[in-house]
Amino acid sequence: MKRVGVLLLLLVGALNTWPAQRSNSSIADVQNIFVIFQENWSFDSLYGHFPGANGIEKADDAVRQVNKDGRRYTTLPQPLDTRNRPPSLDSRFPANLPVAPFDLSKFVKPDEQTGDLVQRFYQQQFQFNNTKMDKFIAWSDGAGLAMGYYDATNFPEGKLAQEFTLADNFFHSAFGSSFLNHMWLVCACTPIWPNAPPELIAKVGRDDALVDGAVTTDGFAVNTAYPFYKPYPLASSDAARRLPPQKQLTIGDRLNERNIAWRWYAGGYDNAMAGKADTSFQYHHQPFVYFERYADGSANKAEFLKDEIFFYEDLKTGKLPSVSFIKPLSPNSPMQGQQRVTELVDTIRQSSYWSKSAIFILYGENGGRWDHVAPPKIDRWGPGARVPAIIVSPFAKKGYIDHTLYDTTSVLAFIERRWNLRPIATRDALVNNFTAAFEFGR
Repeated sequence: MKRVGVLLLLLVGALNTWPAQRSNSSIADVQNIFVIFQENWSFDSLYGHFPGANGIEKADDAVRQVNKDGRRYTTLPQPLDTRNRPPSLDSRFPANLPVAPFDLSKFVKPDEQTGDLVQRFYQQQFQFNNTKMDKFIAWSDGAGLAMGYYDATNFPEGKLAQEFTLADNFFHSAFGSSFLNHMWLVCACTPIWPNAPPELIAKVGRDDALVDGAVTTDGFAVNTAYPFYKPYPLASSDAARRLPPQKQLTIGDRLNERNIAWRWYAGGYDNAMAGKADTSFQYHHQPFVYFERYADGSANKAEFLKDEIFFYEDLKTGKLPSVSFIKPLSPNSPMQGQQRVTELVDTIRQSSYWSKSAIFILYGENGGRWDHVAPPKIDRWGPGARVPAIIVSPFAKKGYIDHTLYDTTSVLAFIERRWNLRPIATRDALVNNFTAAFEFGR
């Protein structure tokens, strides 16, 4: 009955799709773009059972996971709790689950926590095993936990996906980490770190032999590195071990060229700047801080990088910029994160901005969790795994699943298309730009 109810919801949405008055709308009618950036879930691990989507039922051979030597597991290795150091067996899970995706809710409620899983540049590529998608367990630090999922169809964000558009072919732009994909969100680029400390440089040998590190041998930062400018952890006071200021172009530069207002709003930002960061604040999720144009004490930093509390003030006073990037504090559970985002969306929908808005609910990366769809091969950086993307807007198609190929830079391409901005880099110049998710008649 639950599945029938969801199907009826989608059918009703399809029958009431896109009111006639929207048939003459265009992308120029979008006056405010909101980008809400989450993290740590693959598409299959949340929406693998979403009706009509390319989900777990279509996984075929990708379900059959193998170890590093290529031998199939006979049972799912018992998940580990990576919150412990070193990780230990998580007694909430049995030791003999079959080798297949399994419903996490049978063991851990969605308002509770599991451990985090490794999400790094080289490990993710090894998990993909070219296009087989069959070494997620082998290269995870959480063992069988990598195969867990929640059916989020009727979670708060899932209900938004039912009402509006869910993209089921969206990939995070770069292999691996939250750090790297936050950078790609704003610059479509991988940070440069020439002459990094030798102990931070990764080395990859034959047969996936790996000496892990944050920096490639040719000087690109691909795993977590902390910024040169504030805020950064007190433990990273050695400037030589922080990523040098970056000089690449960002979407902020392109918007500034056309005098189009924008801001990055981050939960807990002011406390972090004051050296009193919330335990949920992630320093490496603040991409603009890494760039020279946002140096400590600069006018740009004061103007464009704000605490999330200012988002609500700007909304209330009618001073929101044309483009708002919103980075909430990391949630304590999947359900808390979903509720937090839908409250934010509801606030926008109840405001005067809603009638001309486009809201993109995106995920930075897959959090080390399995997905069955192999990403396309575009360049040395990615894309990485498939992750959810939900488009909420009066102009969005209703009850719609968008199968168009997208990656993180697609939102940059949408912004660029809306205001006729020059692309920042190669990827955003060529990627599909999300307009297929909207009912633009002209």
